[in-house]
Amino acid sequence: MNTYYTIDEKYLRAVDKLSYGKTSRALQLLNEIVSNEPLYAKAHFQLGKIYFYDVQDCQAAGYHFKTCMELDASFPDNYHHYLRLVVFLNMEKLAEKVAAKALTVPGVHKADIYELLGLLDENNERFEQALAAYQQAFKAVTSKTHRLNLEAGISRVELKIQRCRIYLYSVAE
Repeated sequence: MNTYYTIDEKYLRAVDKLSYGKTSRALQLLNEIVSNEPLYAKAHFQLGKIYFYDVQDCQAAGYHFKTCMELDASFPDNYHHYLRLVVFLNMEKLAEKVAAKALTVPGVHKADIYELLGLLDENNERFEQALAAYQQAFKAVTSKTHRLNLEAGISRVELKIQRCRIYLYSVAE
């Protein structure tokens, strides 16, 4: 049995376990951290990621992401994943709230936030708003791969806008 002297050491051990694919052991360590220190925001963040991506329990993931945001609103890593969950669940009002907060936090990659907002608008067939969000993301992008993904999103939405206009034009005749 390992003895950890600080909560930070236990957290780093859990993150290490995650990096080696030992999700169940990391989950156990993170739950121990939250049991002993419920205000440790980073543990809630890691738990949110595990529940969302690995366990696919959206309710538990949302609880942990929200708790992390409430405990440490300046922790930038949480916002992308929390917003991704909220967009996946199509929770528009919460997405707007989380995105607005995220865009004020230093260290948050704005291109990711705008891209997720664009995806939310695109999924809800608000193509003009989606295009504007993707263009905002494009302004903030720094990675070539991410830039190519955004260009594809912009092209896709422009095509949808064009198809909708053709369809409306045909109906008006």
